[in-house]
Amino acid sequence: MRELRQKKEKSEFDQKVLDIRRTARVVKGGRRFSFRATVVIGNRTGRVGVGVGKGPDVSSAVEKAVNQAKKNTIKVVISKHASIPHEVMAKTGSAVILLKPAPAGSGIIAGGPVRVVTDLAGIQNISAKILSRTTNKLNNARATIEALKKI
Repeated sequence: MRELRQKKEKSEFDQKVLDIRRTARVVKGGRRFSFRATVVIGNRTGRVGVGVGKGPDVSSAVEKAVNQAKKNTIKVVISKHASIPHEVMAKTGSAVILLKPAPAGSGIIAGGPVRVVTDLAGIQNISAKILSRTTNKLNNARATIEALKKI
């Protein structure tokens, strides 16, 4: 029993649940509900990842999303001012993201998923803008990851 309790050790990554959606499929007796969780993980020193998991309840969906995010982590280049080296733009689906470096002390000037991804990546000074009209948090997070890959 003691081994089971010790199995849940502290992970090197911090995690943040970005979005939880309830999905339904129609069967003979009515609707069957499941959940889709979008999770961002990062160690705040340059590694960050986004994962999506689906499950019959929220906790199993989040657990699957964390495992998926660990598989999809990327290494981010961070400049000496805790920013990014140059301006970059990326598009995923209908989401378009613009990331710009910012001087030291500016903080994270970004909204929604972009703020979460850059914070967990360890970027402290950045100016970002979601240029598209989409409010889809998953696509915005994936576009941010694509932009960070381009650096």
